[in-house]
Amino acid sequence: MRQTLFERHGGFAQARRIVSAFYDRMLDEPVVAHHFEGIEMARLIDHQAKFIAQVMGGPASFTDEQLQRAHSRLGITMREFQVMADLLIETLLDFGMPADDIRAVDQAFRQRESFIVARRN
Repeated sequence: MRQTLFERHGGFAQARRIVSAFYDRMLDEPVVAHHFEGIEMARLIDHQAKFIAQVMGGPASFTDEQLQRAHSRLGITMREFQVMADLLIETLLDFGMPADDIRAVDQAFRQRESFIVARRN
């Protein structure tokens, strides 16, 4: 039986460490940091660890509708999404994730772009 990325890379405990490091980068990045002003980061990190777990093939599950509803009022731009994706890749590299696994996580993350990026009418 083939292991998921989630299983291979340490489950929820490691997903939480990855997300915590990812948000350290996000808070230091002026392009996206403004989205986190006044946000309870511990709660957000717990929530996002479940999302990254799902992206890595873990048991957490967020529907496309939930993702869209959670992000619709944030006004995330395509540029901000790209910065987030780049910071996620940098974080995964720091955690020693192999290139093929990083590509898989990046692809799964980018597949959800239309539910995260605000659409202008």
